[in-house]
Order: sequence, then C-alpha cells, then structure tokens
Amino acid sequence: MLKQFRKCVTSSLIVASIATLSSAAWAADLEKIHFIVPGGAGGGWDMTARGTGDVLMKADLVEKVSYQNLSGGGGGKAIAHMIETAARQQDTLMVNSTPIVIRSLTGIFPQSFRDLTPVATTIADYGAIVVAADSKFENWSQVVTAFKENPRKVKIAGGSARGSMDHLIAAAAFKGEGFDARKVRYIAYDAGGKAMAAVLSGETPLLSTGLGEVLEMSKSGQVRILAITAPERLAAAPNVPTLTEMGNETVFANWRGFFASPGISDAKVAEWNKVLAEMYKTDQWATVRDRNGWIDNYKADKDFYAFLEQQEEQMGALMRELGFLK
Repeated sequence: MLKQFRKCVTSSLIVASIATLSSAAWAADLEKIHFIVPGGAGGGWDMTARGTGDVLMKADLVEKVSYQNLSGGGGGKAIAHMIETAARQQDTLMVNSTPIVIRSLTGIFPQSFRDLTPVATTIADYGAIVVAADSKFENWSQVVTAFKENPRKVKIAGGSARGSMDHLIAAAAFKGEGFDARKVRYIAYDAGGKAMAAVLSGETPLLSTGLGEVLEMSKSGQVRILAITAPERLAAAPNVPTLTEMGNETVFANWRGFFASPGISDAKVAEWNKVLAEMYKTDQWATVRDRNGWIDNYKADKDFYAFLEQQEEQMGALMRELGFLK
C-alpha cells in the first residue's frame, strides 16, 4: 500500500513538473509594456502603438499591454512627462515619428530625441493626399488646377501643428508642382481623427496624412486617396496613384518608432528590441502591417540614433528650403 502511494505521489510530481515546465516555456518574454501616445485617438501614433501592442499580446511576446493618450504641445507634453517621471517609467515606451525631429528644430518644444532613449524604429508610412468620397476633386490634377486659380480656396487639413509632418507633406507636394509652398493653406487639428472628421463633414476639402491612417477607409469607400508620396505604387494599395507617376518628384516616408525615458539601462533596451524583432517574424504582424500599408523599417537603438541624427540634418535642410526655418 505504501509503495503504491509513493508511486502515485511520484507520478503526480512528474506531471506537475511537466506542467510547470510547459507553462514556463510558453510564458511571455516580457511581463508588461505601457505605451504612451503623444496625440489623440485615431492618429498614426495611436494606430502604431495599438497595432504593435496587439500583435505583441497575440504572439505571446508580452503578457500585459496598456495605453495612455497624452496629447498637448505638439507632442511636447508626453516627452516632458517621460523625462520628469523617468524613475516610474521603467516599462514604458512612447511612440513617435518624424515630428519629434521637426518640432525640436522649430522650437515647438525644447527637448529633442537626445533627451530620451531611442529604442527602435519599426515602420515607415508614406504620405497621402485624401478627399471625402463625394468630393468635387476626383484626381490630383484637379487639385493642382484649383490651387493655380486660387491657393486660398484649397484648404488642407492635418492632424498636427503647422510645420509638422502633415504640413510638410502637403507643402512638398505643391512645391513639386512648381508652386510656392508657403502659400499652402494648412488647417491644423489635434489628432488625425479630428482632421478626418473635418474632411468627411466638408469643413475642409483635403487631408494630408499617412497612408496607414486612411487605407482601410479608402477600401470601404469612405474616402478617396488622390496620391501618395511613394516612389512607385504599393502592393497594399495597387489602385492608388503616386505623385511621381504624375510627374511630381515628391517622395517621402514618415518613420515611426519607440522611445524610453532617459536613464533606461542597456539591458532593458535589449529586452524591448528582442521582442520587437520577434514580432517581425509573426503572421500577426504581417497582417497588421499590410492592412495599414506600412513598410517594415526596423532599426535597433544605436542604428536608430544614427538615423535620427541624419534625418535631423535632412529635415532641417528641407524646412529651410520651404521657409519653415531661417
């Protein structure tokens, strides 16, 4: 009887050990990530953070994901928050993109990417010129004609401040047609969702935004994309024309990536890059990326930092050319 009891206990321990090992093997790589989004809901930053977090969860790479929209100051409020509360932000990543370079150059906020810890850039998103489905503008050529007749009547909405990425895309597109980019009438809204609402309501005829923010809406017939700033048509949007095919040489891709607070350890940055690199290999990521028309653009911390320095120089030159910087 005692022998049988011991055998039973031993079997139970083996089963329990196997279950424990199995559970450990399937445990997420990271316990949690808290994403801070410097803008409102519906914009490119919001979509990037939530799309990334969703894939990390579904792929069992992170156990728990949370989000916080912290708009204000052209993104400066979120950056200041990351710096001022650095000690409490050990599991926090802030999404950002080209505007962190642009707004630092223009002095919209006093900080730059150097005041944070660059973790990784993950995607690139081409710019798009968009109208409502019932717009009088059926193609880009009609917009060019209208601008030539009276630039003041061609209002263009964007989900960020003047001199921002959305503004630069629009300005560069019209400059590519031979116009004075400073005459572009850009209407700034706080977040892409509000800018889109303005276009859908007829308040503003045109929208300058990222392709990823409008691709699904175009497929459902809510909006029309007149042109994108890609060098050639994309597999994710084969029916959307490029400016280049219409003789306009404007090509631009807006990167998006993640930053941590200052003082974060190299080991923590390496952990984040490990899960982001693994995310790239998943079918879930391919689905989210293709649905939004994003381009894979992964650069880990050191390469990301070097890229940011290079872009700061390039964007500064472009902004001076367009009259946004002296």
